[in-house]
Amino acid sequence: MNLEELDVVLGGRSILNPREYNSLALAHIGDAGFEVLVRLTVLTDGNAPVNKLHKKARAIVNAKAQAEMYYRIQDILTEEEAKSFTVPKNADLMDYRHATGLEALFGYLYLKGEKERVVELFKLGMAEKLEK
Repeated sequence: MNLEELDVVLGGRSILNPREYNSLALAHIGDAGFEVLVRLTVLTDGNAPVNKLHKKARAIVNAKAQAEMYYRIQDILTEEEAKSFTVPKNADLMDYRHATGLEALFGYLYLKGEKERVVELFKLGMAEKLEK
């Protein structure tokens, strides 16, 4: 383990090369980043009991909602981002596969140090939900 990598959380650049990791490893870190963005978004609705916050977050952090987000942003992905969106071959359900691909994309960009792009894609993907 390398604790220097924790500097990436504080805005530093990652020492990890995202091209060296498979899609599920990228999805592992992308899932965590996605969860943080969702929880922050849910908090913007104001203070609420934690069970209500959790319920709102679960409506966004699930395979179907994440697959829908992918479909909303797929046309604006760069060629490199589209390549990082790799769908695991061992997944059975299409929504799950796209959700994992979205998480892999977010993990890839996060490890590349492109947090602004992660937030940009998240906002674009969430725009329709936030308007409701």
